[in-house]
Amino acid sequence: MNIEFDNTALEELYTEGSTQDHQYKRLSKNIIKQYVKVVNYLKAARRIEDLYNIKSLHYEKKKGDLKGVDAVWINDQYRLKFYSSPDNTGIVVNALLFEISKHYE
Repeated sequence: MNIEFDNTALEELYTEGSTQDHQYKRLSKNIIKQYVKVVNYLKAARRIEDLYNIKSLHYEKKKGDLKGVDAVWINDQYRLKFYSSPDNTGIVVNALLFEISKHYE
């Protein structure tokens, strides 16, 4: 899957393992390690349907206020939210990562 980062802090977390962005600089090393692992899962997937097979991700398409947003678990407390879009053949293979959120906040 093609991965793009809407937020430079998310890209820094993935490539460098840390960021100075106030929203994410307090994440523990373990959460950052899991985040990198999840992004690698997304990169390895050939299409969005492949994410259903990785049970630990708990992939879901959001509804209601978050309609159009996809999410996967980083752990039981944090979610990685992204937008997915199809390529020219109609197969969803693009993901725009935009937020790590704390579940229920």
